[in-house]
Amino acid sequence: MEIRTLEDLFIDELRDIYDAEHRILEGIEKMEEAASNEELKEAFRTHHEETQGQIDRLEQVFEICEKSPEGEECQAIRGHIEEADELIDNIEDEEVCDAALIAAAQKIEHYEIAAYGTLCTLGKMLGKDECADLLKETLEEEKNTDKRLSALALDKINERAAA
Repeated sequence: MEIRTLEDLFIDELRDIYDAEHRILEGIEKMEEAASNEELKEAFRTHHEETQGQIDRLEQVFEICEKSPEGEECQAIRGHIEEADELIDNIEDEEVCDAALIAAAQKIEHYEIAAYGTLCTLGKMLGKDECADLLKETLEEEKNTDKRLSALALDKINERAAA
């Protein structure tokens, strides 16, 4: 897609995160299976459910904008998912693997936080308040997931991995 206007950029970024969310759905399932800590598994399950809702919200935004969601591949998330897969395949110690899964998941969360923050700002600038509100809801979910992962790492998982 050729980007000539702020509106074009907004749609391009929407398509990028839409592809990212679909890739994340698959990645979260693998991370949940690889995790040994039950609280971490639950965090991945919860985020998987939230991601489904986030995809639904993105589809609402596309509908409001009268655009299709197809056309963009998110290279960044593809790379983060591949990195997580490598960690899963190469780390034998369960506690260390759990710590690595949190690190990988937080890289993904930080990408999403940046993407949704940008989209909220662009949506507001373009006068797409309904879109911005839907995107802000997802942004808050992503921030909460990041906080939950940090708490798990700091409270339990990283300490066990260090032992």
